[in-house]
Formats: sequence, structure tokens, C-alpha cells
Amino acid sequence: MTSSRARLVHTSQLGPDDLAGIRALLDAAFEGDFDDADFEHALGGMHALVHRGAELVAHGSVVQRRVLHRGRALRTGYVEAVAVRAGLRRRGLGGAVMDGLERVIGGAYVLGALSASEAGAALYRARGWCPHPGPVGVLGPDGPERLPGEEGSTYVWTPPGGAVLDPAGRIDFDWREGDVV
Repeated sequence: MTSSRARLVHTSQLGPDDLAGIRALLDAAFEGDFDDADFEHALGGMHALVHRGAELVAHGSVVQRRVLHRGRALRTGYVEAVAVRAGLRRRGLGGAVMDGLERVIGGAYVLGALSASEAGAALYRARGWCPHPGPVGVLGPDGPERLPGEEGSTYVWTPPGGAVLDPAGRIDFDWREGDVV
């Protein structure tokens, strides 16, 4: 295990070389399963970056989303694009990224949310993130739409003093292009 601390920086503070380095890390980490819409989803908020020397070795970002739950629109910090360079995984770098992102969520949002892959789910569960047990949906262009394929992989985290969700209640995310959750 390594002791690292992520540097937090807003998208607006990243230059073209920084963005290209983030994209290269994400393309490699997701082995080609990371498209332009996925990258767009990771922009516009805060990034947690871990470097070894000049090399970017871990990344994650948190962006604002709205989640509708029981008639309330919740200001939600949505975690995107968490990745660690191959060969450096399981050494605490993902935890360092999440430490930074959770600080942002705790300071600015009433709820945290993310979509976890099978490979990433253990990291989030170990940190207190839980799959939302109720229905998951999206507020689409044609109205609310249930997304049963996202149920079980949509994780939520409530920071101290944040929103408490009804476990049986549906959560609906705001619309966006590409993967909506």
C-alpha cells in the first residue's frame, strides 16, 4: 500500500496537455471502453489527480448532477472516470482519489452517486458506498424512464448532514448524452 494524496483541481484549471494525459490514462485503464461521451461526463467539475513524478497514475472526477427522489431535487456529486494505471492497482491510489472526491462531495453536495463496474465495486463498498436498493431511472426527453439495467450498480453515499434516501424510493438522474447513469 502506498500513501498518496490526490491533488484537487477544477477542469477550468487543466490545460490541453493535462486533459490529453487524463484521456490517455482513461483510454488505457478502460481498455478501449471509454468514449468521447464518457470523457465529456468527467469534465466540468473537480478532478482528483495522483502523479508519480511527472506521470499521471490515478484520476477521478466529481461533477454536479440532479437526482430526483421523493419529489426533491438533490444536489448530487456524481463520481466519474475513476482509474488507476495498470501495474499500480491495489496499492491505495484509488483510495487516494476517492478521499479527495469524497471531501468535495462532503463540502458541496447532499448526496454522492456513481455507477460501479464489477471490478470497481469493492473499492466503493469498502468506503461505505452502497448500491441503491430501490428503482433507478432517468428524467429523459420523453419523461421519466426506469433503467433496470442500472439497478444494483448505482451506488450512493450520504455525507454527514446530507440527504437520507428512502431505500425503496426511486432515484431519477438528470438527462445527459451517452450513458445517462
